[in-house]
Amino acid sequence: MRTFFKRLLITILVLLVLIQLMPKPTKNLSDTLSANDITQKFTVPDTVQSILRASCFDCHSNNTVYPWYSKVQPVAWWLNRHIEEGKRELNFSEFASYPLKRQYRKLSKIKDEVNDGGMPLPSYTIIHRYAKLDESQKNIIANWVNTLQDSLKAHYPLDSLVRKK
Repeated sequence: MRTFFKRLLITILVLLVLIQLMPKPTKNLSDTLSANDITQKFTVPDTVQSILRASCFDCHSNNTVYPWYSKVQPVAWWLNRHIEEGKRELNFSEFASYPLKRQYRKLSKIKDEVNDGGMPLPSYTIIHRYAKLDESQKNIIANWVNTLQDSLKAHYPLDSLVRKK
């Protein structure tokens, strides 16, 4: 029995070493600010920008700040998949390219997710404790979202933005 566990451990270690030789995913890093960045269409106050940068941008923009462990497989694959899923759901770097209805709905979703504690993800805030939002920060985000939605409603008919139930 002891020999079995020793062989199993050696096999696992060899596999971990071997997967380090496999290609790493392309990093989510952009050199320039996208023309479709949310800041290009909407006013994003510094307080909101700093909250978004700390709590959202790693998964929801074209620029991720990678931790040291992102160089280790299989963690790099897991992070890459997580970032791709996050950007598919909401990408602040491409926000202005979304149709108006989608922008409005995404803003509602941001407010809901933040207020309900769904975002940032608990798996993210375990390691990135600074990303966890307190009530004050949640209110700042909610007020900013409300302002943006009011701005959208002022320029476009409400019917075209709000999904009918």
